[in-house]
Amino acid sequence: MQTIMGANGQIGRELAIALKRDYTQSIRLVSRHPQKIHDTDEVFPADLLDSEQTKAAVAGSSIVYLTAGLPMNPTLWASSWPVIMRNVIQACITHKASLVFFDNTYMYPQTASPLVESTPFRPIGVMGRVRAEIASMLLAAMQQEQINAVICRAPEFYGPGKTQSITNSAVIDNLLKGKRATVLLRDDVKRSLIYTPDASRAMALIGNTPDAYGQTWHLPCDDHRLTYSEFIALAADVFGTSPHYRVVTSFQLRLASWFDKRYRYMRELLPRYQTDNVFVSDKFKARFPDFRVTEWRLGLANIMSERQKERA
Repeated sequence: MQTIMGANGQIGRELAIALKRDYTQSIRLVSRHPQKIHDTDEVFPADLLDSEQTKAAVAGSSIVYLTAGLPMNPTLWASSWPVIMRNVIQACITHKASLVFFDNTYMYPQTASPLVESTPFRPIGVMGRVRAEIASMLLAAMQQEQINAVICRAPEFYGPGKTQSITNSAVIDNLLKGKRATVLLRDDVKRSLIYTPDASRAMALIGNTPDAYGQTWHLPCDDHRLTYSEFIALAADVFGTSPHYRVVTSFQLRLASWFDKRYRYMRELLPRYQTDNVFVSDKFKARFPDFRVTEWRLGLANIMSERQKERA
């Protein structure tokens, strides 16, 4: 049994598809209100903030994938994420299950320096500190050999379905609607983005590779990094629309934060949009040379094709 904690999000959904296709017919989907993806899936409603429910959800699992997400709210993250991580670690220890943790990059320095697996944590703001705390919690349990686990880390997403990211909501969705895209702060710095199906396929591969455990892995993305200006031009070409966009300044974002808490919560992430964001996944590509990373144009074409089918 391979179990996905936080199965309703796009990463969890794509992960279930990859696991069923390539590795196992025995999949358990866990969330507050899980929904089957395949007829053979087992659904298990559970609140990961409840230790007993978490233990029950893990029972009988050989591998557990923690792909849960929380709304972008620093107060909620600070109160909930450490509890979730402690509960999942303890459940996996109790039931002798291996753990695959899907992580982000909020704890890294928000500078132009290339980011590799050994980059020291230098978080900015509450959400960055929370991510550093829970990653460190798991690393400590791994180092103390309490748990067989692996960390899979990814940069910002773009992709189909329910993919949630600034790039999807501010750029891709607007262009597909024939609207002007929105870019934060600068359009001339390089961006590292990962295609969500690639992230899930890579995590399934790592989870089913025994010698990958006990480490941190950067999940693979296209090394031909684009600026937002270049990304929008390519997306508009694929979508058959105009590459119109506006750049929102830091002053405009500060002003918007007075009226919309979403912008207030985003402020600690803004430094990464002022400089090149270079996420390096050479370690993964060297270990798994046959893994095919989806190129930008194909990823965008897949998104457009899905949207067209939804409208038909």
